[in-house]
Amino acid sequence: MEQKTESATEKNIVKIEEAGPCKKKVSIEIPRETIDSVTNEQFKTLRKDAEIPGFRKGRAPKRLLEKRFGKDISEQVKLKLLADSSDAAVKDNKLDVLKEPDIEHDKIEIPAEGAMKFEFEVEVRPEFELPELEGIAVTRTKHEVTDEQIDAQIEQLCKWSGIWAPREQGEEVEANDQVIADVVMKVEGVEEDEKINNTEIFVRPNGFVGNIPVPELDKLLVGAKVGDIKETSVEVPKTYFREEYRGKKVEIRIDVEDIKWIKPAQINPEFLSRYSVGNEEELRERIRESLQSQLEQQARSEMSENIYKYMLDNTNFDLPLNIVADQAESILRRQQINLMQKGVQREMLEQQLEQLQAQSEEQAREQLKTFFIMDKVAEKLGIEVTPEEVNGHIAQLALQ
Repeated sequence: MEQKTESATEKNIVKIEEAGPCKKKVSIEIPRETIDSVTNEQFKTLRKDAEIPGFRKGRAPKRLLEKRFGKDISEQVKLKLLADSSDAAVKDNKLDVLKEPDIEHDKIEIPAEGAMKFEFEVEVRPEFELPELEGIAVTRTKHEVTDEQIDAQIEQLCKWSGIWAPREQGEEVEANDQVIADVVMKVEGVEEDEKINNTEIFVRPNGFVGNIPVPELDKLLVGAKVGDIKETSVEVPKTYFREEYRGKKVEIRIDVEDIKWIKPAQINPEFLSRYSVGNEEELRERIRESLQSQLEQQARSEMSENIYKYMLDNTNFDLPLNIVADQAESILRRQQINLMQKGVQREMLEQQLEQLQAQSEEQAREQLKTFFIMDKVAEKLGIEVTPEEVNGHIAQLALQ
C-alpha cells in the first residue's frame, strides 16, 4: 500500500508495507523544500536569542551562525523532521500502533542535497472478527456450603488464635510444628563452623535453618524426637546475603532440644468476642455467609473462564511478535524468581530453561490474545477504552 500524505507545512511521500504479523514497514521521503524550510526556521529562532561577540542580539549573519552552531542545528532539524513526519504518517494512515515507532536516529542523516529518506517498523493492533456474542452457552455451577466446610474453617480459626505449647515427652515432630534446636553449620571453604543455639525452626516444606533455605525441611524433621540429631547438606543460593557463603555447599546438623505444636484456642467468650459474635451458632452462620459469598464468586469466575475459553477457541488471528516476546520474557523472569524463592537451585532452573521458555511463551500468547479479544468486545458493546489505557495495559503486562 502506497500513499501520499500532505499537511500545511510539508508534502511527504509515505509508503506503507506489510512487514510480518501485526507489523507495518513505513517508508518516508521528505522533500528538500521541507528540509530547507525547517532549517531556516531553526536559524531564525537561534538568531533571535544568540549572543555573538561584535553583533547586536538578533543581528548575527547566518554564515556565522552556521559555522558556530551548524552541527547542533542540523541535529535539531533532523529530530524535528523525524518526529513530525513519523507522527503524521501514523495518524494520516490510521495505523493503530501498540508502541512508539523504533526509529534509529543515529543512523539517519540529512543529505547535503535532495530529499531525506528513512524507514521504520511499527507493531499494530491485530485485525480480526469476533464470534457471535449472543447465545453463548455457559453453565453456572451451584455450590452449597457444607457443615464440614464450616467445621474446617472454625478449626483453622482456632489454630490461628492458638498458642505454641510443648509436646509431651516421646512425641514426634509433625508438619507445621516448631523445633527448638542447637544447629551447627559447616560451610565449604570456611574453617570455623557456625553454631546457633536454641534457634527456632518451623517445620515446613521449604523452611530455613539459620537463614539458609532448606528444601523439603519437613521431610527431614517430621518423625524426630527430642534428643535426635538430623543432618543434611544444601547449596547456599547465589542471592544469599552473606557473600562468602554464596554458591557453597553447607553441611547442617540439627540437635532437637524441644518440640512445640500449635495448641488451638478454645471456643469461649473471649474467642467469640474476637469475631464480634455472641455464641458459636452466630459464628457458624457468619462463616456460612462468608463461604457462600466466596463460592458465588468462584461460580462467576468459572463462568468468566468458560466465556474466555469460548472466545479463544473461536477467534483466530496473529499476534505482534515483539510484544509476545517481551511478555514471555517477563513471565519467565517471574517464574524463575518464584522458583528460586521456593528453594529451587539455579542449576536446576538452567536445566529446565527450555521448558520454562515454552511455557512462558504459551502463557504470553494466551494473555495477549485474551486482552485483544476482550478489548474488541468492549468496543463492540460500546464500553469506552482509550488507546492510552490499551497501551498502558500492554506495558503493565510487560513490566509485571
